[in-house]
Amino acid sequence: MTTLERRYLRLLSAYPSDYRRSRGAEIVGTYLDLAKPGQRWPSPGDVADLMRGGLRQRLRAAGLLDLIPGVRLASVVALLVATTLAAIWWVAELRPAPPEWNIPHVGPLASPGFIAWTAWLVAAIAVALSPGRATRAAVGVALVLTIATVPAGAMTGLPRPPLFILLPQATLGALALLLPERLSPSIRIGTPLAAVGAGGTTAYLAAHHALDGYYAASTARFLPTAAGLLMAVALLLALGLALHRDNRGIWALLVLLAPVGQLALHKLAGTVSPYRGSPSVEFGTLAAYAILVSLLGPALLMLGIAGRRRAITNGRGERRPTRRSLRRHMFRL
Repeated sequence: MTTLERRYLRLLSAYPSDYRRSRGAEIVGTYLDLAKPGQRWPSPGDVADLMRGGLRQRLRAAGLLDLIPGVRLASVVALLVATTLAAIWWVAELRPAPPEWNIPHVGPLASPGFIAWTAWLVAAIAVALSPGRATRAAVGVALVLTIATVPAGAMTGLPRPPLFILLPQATLGALALLLPERLSPSIRIGTPLAAVGAGGTTAYLAAHHALDGYYAASTARFLPTAAGLLMAVALLLALGLALHRDNRGIWALLVLLAPVGQLALHKLAGTVSPYRGSPSVEFGTLAAYAILVSLLGPALLMLGIAGRRRAITNGRGERRPTRRSLRRHMFRL
């Protein structure tokens, strides 16, 4: 056995054991036939293909094959929301906090976060021009820049966007990385148009002093409103698709619960904060609720997966016998 063959066999652990026994030799043989002379390691593309195939087969075996389309649906919604929010924060960068607030800024900008928000707008354009791999690459760059604003601000001492804005943006960006290869024309055109519309509306409100940067009271009210709108969209998708016996919307709803909770941090934390009704919620309270909602969403998703697997198992006739069924069986004997 060659080194390359042994490494491909290790990657096959992503597949269920039954599938490996029946098809493992065939899969490895195909990859070995396509390998270049002298190749010692599987290519990144082969690794990704094997991981995706293994996940698909495990979901198929568990009766959860509709989970992947649901996650992809959630990723489309996440990209639309992330680029729309980025357009709003891009305009907010052009309006630093008033001097009396004593919040530092960088020249005419509120912070270097302007770079990250610009990257998100580039991703919105990429959706229209080249969906698929190019769009995921643009989203990946924007996500890295968004996360990098935190350590960059700590190392340079420069201001950065607030964490209660960066956290949901990063979560939405991570979901957007799971975009499908093909997108409908309405999504491709609607994503940049939504960003332009949101940016224009924000610029209008800022010109009329209805929005004063990141830390305005209107921002603290806006984020829970955005959370409510995202939740409403997710619920409508879940109900609409469920009427056609399509579970994609339910899975998308469970996946989107984490960013919904992160956007609603001010509303949730305000229920116990001594600053109720004010955007100045204590950092410890916000951090506690951020951890809670970030863990609650995935936990509910895992419960949904476990419940679906149990329902599938019972539907196949493998349910645990009850006392009544045991009595009937004894009488038949």
